[in-house]
Amino acid sequence: SPLNSIYLLRAPQDDVFRCGAIYVTAETIIQSLASGLLMGLLYGLIAVGLSLIFGLMNIVNFAHGEFLMLAMYAAFFLFAYFAIDPLLAMPFVAAAMFIFGAAVYLLIVRFAMRAKTNVGMVQIFTTFGLAIVLRGLAQYFFTPDYRSITHSWLGGKTISIAGIFLPVPQLVGAGLSILAFGALYFFIKRTDFGRALEATREDAGAVALVGIDQNRVFALGWGLGSALVGLAGAIMATFFYIYPDVGASFALIAYVVVALGGFGSVFGAFAGGILVGLVEASTALIMPPSLKSVGIYAVYLLVVFIRPRGLFGSI
Repeated sequence: SPLNSIYLLRAPQDDVFRCGAIYVTAETIIQSLASGLLMGLLYGLIAVGLSLIFGLMNIVNFAHGEFLMLAMYAAFFLFAYFAIDPLLAMPFVAAAMFIFGAAVYLLIVRFAMRAKTNVGMVQIFTTFGLAIVLRGLAQYFFTPDYRSITHSWLGGKTISIAGIFLPVPQLVGAGLSILAFGALYFFIKRTDFGRALEATREDAGAVALVGIDQNRVFALGWGLGSALVGLAGAIMATFFYIYPDVGASFALIAYVVVALGGFGSVFGAFAGGILVGLVEASTALIMPPSLKSVGIYAVYLLVVFIRPRGLFGSI
C-alpha cells in the first residue's frame, strides 16, 4: 500500500485486527466506541442550545463556546469557595446561565436585530465580538492559568462492564444529556411556552398578531439554550481543564454537530453529537490521536456535499 496509508487486515488471532502496524482487539474497538458514544452525547448537549437559538431566530451564536467556558468557571468557583460538588452545582449553574443568556438577548442581540442593512453580518459580528470580550474578561479576571476540580464525587472514578471501562463523569454526563433531551422534547411539545416557541420558529410575524410577545419568547429561548450549555459545562468541569480558551474547540465541534444534524433541529443535534463522538473515537483508533478531528470534518464535508441541509434539517 502507499506510504502512510491506513489499511485494516485480518490477523491470525480470532478477535484481533491489524491497523497499520498496530494490532487492535475487538475489546479495544468496543472500548473506543463506548467512549465515543459517551462524549458524543455530551457534544449533543453542548450543541442543542446552539441549534435551538438558530432555529428560533436564524442567528448563530458565535459566543457559544464562551458560554460553556463561563459555566465551567462557575462550577469551579462554587467548588473552590463553597465546597459545592459540580453534581450539586448543576442546577445553580444552569439557572445562572439561563439569566445570563436572557440578559445577552435583551441587552445586546435584540438591538443587533434592529439593523436595517446587512442584518446577517451585524448579528454575526455582534456575537463574535461578544465572544472576544468574554474571553478577554476571563483572561483578565481569572488569569490564563489552567484549573481543575479535584476530589469531586465523580472525578477519577471508573466502572467496568464486561471488561469495558467507562469513566463515571462521562457516564453521568451522557445520562444527564439523555434526560435533558427528553425534558426539552416534552417542554417543546407539551407546554404552552413550547408551543409558542414552535410557532415563533415557524412564523415570527404571525405570532405577534395573536398577542405573543416575540421578545419574551426570544429571551426565554436564549435563556433555555444557555441553561443547556450550563449543564454541559458543569459536568465537563469534573474531568476537563478549565481555562479562558476552553470553549473554542468545543464550540467548533458544536457547529459541526449542528450542521450535521440540521440547523434548527433539536433531534438533529442529539443524533449529530452521537455521530461526531463515534467518528472521533473511530478515527483515533486507526490514526494518531492528534488527527482524530480529521474524521469529523471528513464526514461533515461528505454530508455537506450529499445533503447540505443536514441529516434532519429541512429547507
